[in-house]
Amino acid sequence: MSPKVRFPQSGHARGNDVPRGALALLLGAALMNLLAFGAVPARASDGFQTSVPSAVLVDHETGTILYEKDADKRIAPGTLAKVMTAEVVFAQLRAGKIALDTPFVVSVNAWRRGGGPSGGAAMFAEVNKPAPVGELLAGALVVSGNDAAIALAEGVAGTESEFAQMMNGQARSIGMTGSDFRNATGFAEAGQVSTARDLATLASHIIRTYPDYYPVFARPGIEWSRIKQRNRNVLLDAGVGADGLQVGWLKDAGYHALGSAVQNGQRLVVVVLGARSEKERLEETRKLLEWGFQSFRQRQVFPADREVGRAQVFGGAEGSVGLAARGAVSVLAPRSGSERISAKVVYVGPLRAPVTKGTEVGRLEISRGQVKVLEVPLFTVADVPVGSLVDRAIDGGLTLMGDGVRDLARRVMAKLQK
Repeated sequence: MSPKVRFPQSGHARGNDVPRGALALLLGAALMNLLAFGAVPARASDGFQTSVPSAVLVDHETGTILYEKDADKRIAPGTLAKVMTAEVVFAQLRAGKIALDTPFVVSVNAWRRGGGPSGGAAMFAEVNKPAPVGELLAGALVVSGNDAAIALAEGVAGTESEFAQMMNGQARSIGMTGSDFRNATGFAEAGQVSTARDLATLASHIIRTYPDYYPVFARPGIEWSRIKQRNRNVLLDAGVGADGLQVGWLKDAGYHALGSAVQNGQRLVVVVLGARSEKERLEETRKLLEWGFQSFRQRQVFPADREVGRAQVFGGAEGSVGLAARGAVSVLAPRSGSERISAKVVYVGPLRAPVTKGTEVGRLEISRGQVKVLEVPLFTVADVPVGSLVDRAIDGGLTLMGDGVRDLARRVMAKLQK
């Protein structure tokens, strides 16, 4: 059966997320590639449901969304905020501003609010004593030690509030648009929220960016102050190939999980938020991962460096410029079923000459039915210098009449000048 392929018509078709003036254009090359795709997938969520309020499942390599349920719902993240704490510390380590053996003193504040006296999850670091960054990271990520998280925040930024600003800056830089962090521990605090989609973005960023530090999430346990504690992440022993990141609970928000697992060389990232119990959290997370590993296979949509569309250029020697992704574009498709596939290029245009080769100017969006499953940055494939006076006059005089009229006029003038 041939796949049902739909593309938006040329012109000013705009979705809610597309900036004013953005153009969503038909891709002839995309059409040919997708028709060669074979029987194309049923909607990712068909035949699968989860009982938790918010969840997302993502293929790490391609970024394809395999399943989502209310993935942009803003929820207090609880202990999962410590993964954002780790991201800030990892960035400091990579920049050489601190090292794993850098000692941070555990303050009275960290000890009282997050240590033994607090009654919550703790590394049991000794007050006014130094602890190396590497061990504090293990304390925060392996056993959810609140004292360790606060000590890291104070050691990096001086105060936890200043550190929270760093958390928010890092979050924005990696594309977490629905999150706002107020502390390093995940303690309930007004305004501290995140989303399943953002947390999946965070997990994939950490796995991709910090391969030397990511293994700390899978440490079997820690021993500090002569107290031994096992890793609190129950996903690690669930038999699904999990190797990180965090689980947590927060009153009024429920039981959360942010995990990643590998089977047969494929890595998935899963987020489950708001489960009613530890049992439901584990069962639903495991169910999502098992379904993801069994139900999808990778399909290439565009080979590396293939031009996928063209962007109009105003005032240039050429009237348009080709756009391409940096590498091959692949999606994960369900192994059975068929559904309409659509692809579009979105950019704010027309571009203004001169245009430099390799400039990011838009994105390729691929959807199954009504579900957008992949978004890939697009870059110009050539330089376009400023055009002649004739070129610019044509663009200026005919732009309002549409791209087709303008391009026709350019071709006619080019022939007359030969």
